Parts: sequence; structure tokens; C-alpha cells
Amino acid sequence: MRVLLVEDDPALANTISRALQGQADAQVDWTARGEPVLNSLSADPYDLLVLDIGLPGIDGFEVLRRLRAAGQRLPVLVLTGREAIDDRVHGLELGADDYMVKPFALPEMVARAKALVRRGRGMVDKQIRVAKVVMDMAAHRAWVADKEMDLPSREWQLLEYLLAHVGKVVSKDHLVSSLSGWEGDVSENAVEVYISRLRTKLAESGLRIRTVRGFGYLLEELADAAGT
Repeated sequence: MRVLLVEDDPALANTISRALQGQADAQVDWTARGEPVLNSLSADPYDLLVLDIGLPGIDGFEVLRRLRAAGQRLPVLVLTGREAIDDRVHGLELGADDYMVKPFALPEMVARAKALVRRGRGMVDKQIRVAKVVMDMAAHRAWVADKEMDLPSREWQLLEYLLAHVGKVVSKDHLVSSLSGWEGDVSENAVEVYISRLRTKLAESGLRIRTVRGFGYLLEELADAAGT
């Protein structure tokens, strides 16, 4: 998915971009000001606008007002440090689709962003199905061979990422980056632990996580599972 991020704090913008790129496989374009937004949306197709309110020049509310007045219907996720209920109501009345107050948990922000994009594409009930694994993104539940999996947050994120890149080698550095965020950084050793746990949980899945030395990990479908 393509995301336009409007955020005037470069460090925060970088953190959000990394999370969306790593956990949602998104292409993120960033601007620190609200004035270029309408032209950017007219020139390029985006799936989601992530919009800060406290911007230099015109603020996020004015960007949102102009956006909807121009007939732009793409989903908008508002991020702001303003906690007042009146501000939230104002943002929603102007046409925001969702609203998060800073500080927020990055995995939740990414999940909300993906949900808005799925809704915008008419895929509210999206499921990922590979071999004998099913991940229900709306219900946040997963099964292996009809047995429900117990997946803590980090393992869920890791499995979702691997399934989205099945058949492709993903680097350990990329996995570390995609799992790190405001809830704390993830070490390479932690990634190895999560991989080990997933290998056990995928034992009957028809899938295998293979270590590719010097590169990273490869989730591959076993030949007998592919033929069933």
C-alpha cells in the first residue's frame, strides 16, 4: 500500500515510516507541511493519509477540511498530541476515519492503518491463507490445520510478515527493524527466539522457516503441502 505521512517531527516521522514499511510492507512518502498535500494526492494514487494536527502553516484540521471539500475520499488516520474530546469530535466531523492520541503503540497504529486500507479497498474480512495456515486479520486469530494458534503480539507480527513474503529471503536486520518500536527495541537474539517458537507452532502447517546463513530466513511451502 502507498501511504502519505504528514508529520513535522522528523524523528517521529522516521519511526512511523519504518513501522509501516516493516510491518505493513508499505511505501511511505513524507512531508512536514500541510500545504503540499492536496497536490500530492492529485498527482499520485495513495491508499492512506496519516495526518498530524499540529503542523506549521495550515494545521491538520484545515488540511482535512480542504481534502474532503475537494472530494478526496481516501482513508485518513489522524495522529495528534491533543487529548481533548472536542478535538477528536472536530476531527471526525471533518472527515477523519480514525483518530489516535500520542503517544501510541506502533503495532496498534499499523493495525489501524491496515484496517483502514482494507476497508477502503472493500476487504474488511481479509484472510491470509498459505498451506495449512489461516490468519484472520479482522478477528486477529490464526489457525494451523484447524487448530487455533496462541500468538503473542511479536509472534503475530513476525508470522504475518513472513507469510506476506513466503518464498523470499528476509534479512534478520529487516525483521529487527520491523518488530522494533515504541514498545521497545527487539534484539537479534529475540528474533531468533521468536523464529524458534514459530517453527514449533508451524510443525503441522506444511510450511518451514529455513535459516539462510549470511542472509536471514526463508518461509517456504513444503512439497507435499503444495501438492495437497
